Amino acid sequence: MDVALFSTCASVSRCVFISPVAVTRCLSADMLDEVVGLGAVTVLGVLQQAYFSLQVIYARRKFSVSPPATTGPPEFERVFRAQANCSEYFPIFIVVLWTAGVFLSEGLSSVCGLLYLYGRFRYFRGYSRSPQGRLAPLYFSAQVLWVLIGFSSLGVFLSFCRVYLNVDLLQELHSALFLV
Repeated sequence: MDVALFSTCASVSRCVFISPVAVTRCLSADMLDEVVGLGAVTVLGVLQQAYFSLQVIYARRKFSVSPPATTGPPEFERVFRAQANCSEYFPIFIVVLWTAGVFLSEGLSSVCGLLYLYGRFRYFRGYSRSPQGRLAPLYFSAQVLWVLIGFSSLGVFLSFCRVYLNVDLLQELHSALFLV
């Protein structure tokens, strides 16, 4: 995203604090097109969290565990812990998804986001069935999350260098590779 784009909207400060509709009016259609993949992955992630929460409700009914209790038969506790674990990592996932998407590559970040959600679904399903069923999907989703953290860090670093140091490292690398 280009910071200069925001300067074209005189009331951007009001837009940011009034409503999402007002913000959308300030943003160009091209800019919104650049983040549609990130938005889609975010919505899918929220729907996945809702699905996991519903599974806890169903498990409470099935195993007669009334709120606020969080203990019961091992089958219930596995579903409860799987949902809680997924919820604990969700804010981290959303932040690095968007940071990597905005500062490095929307498409690459969206693909990683889909892989992460797939891994978390497998994790939830595996953990709900047995404690050992969670391990392979846990490692997979953790690796994808670390990739997104790396992409986020790289994207912010490259943008920092370009904006504050006036050095475009990607352009420099491209030039160096094609001069050799």
